[in-house]
Amino acid sequence: MMPEQILAEVTTFVPGRRVDDNVQILLRYPNGARGALWASQVAPGQDNALRLRVFGENGALDWRQEEPNCLIWSPLGEAPRLIRRGTAAMNSSGQRVSRIPPGHPEGYLEAFATIYTEIAACIMARRTGSSIDPAVTFPTIEDGFAGVAMVDAALRSSAAGGLWMATAR
Repeated sequence: MMPEQILAEVTTFVPGRRVDDNVQILLRYPNGARGALWASQVAPGQDNALRLRVFGENGALDWRQEEPNCLIWSPLGEAPRLIRRGTAAMNSSGQRVSRIPPGHPEGYLEAFATIYTEIAACIMARRTGSSIDPAVTFPTIEDGFAGVAMVDAALRSSAAGGLWMATAR
């Protein structure tokens, strides 16, 4: 789901750097959900540290790129549970796109291979007149537009001194 409003601060901390090296963003979604993003090239000790956390009324999910085979699921009122890639704990969608046997890290490069494979499956189905497997999924041009619209809204917000900006729809 695309946020409807963004408030951002985009900063360049390193003198002489030609690109921004830190951004903090607050997000407002149409359904009332809220979010936050932080991306930085000036966080000492964080080689990459891509981390996704989702908190909802039924619990939370936590994933870290440095440990790409593990997802921590914390159902509300229960102990956190570790879901490992390649195990029965994964749902069928995750199992379908898993490329490497359990015990070997799967991550960045494999993600692109999966996207290309999904696109190729769709192209082949259309060329042969076959039905497209509903499980096939990949980013669309609309997804790309939404990403660019978010960046644009973040830059406009920061340039305006950190005001809430609508994202394009």
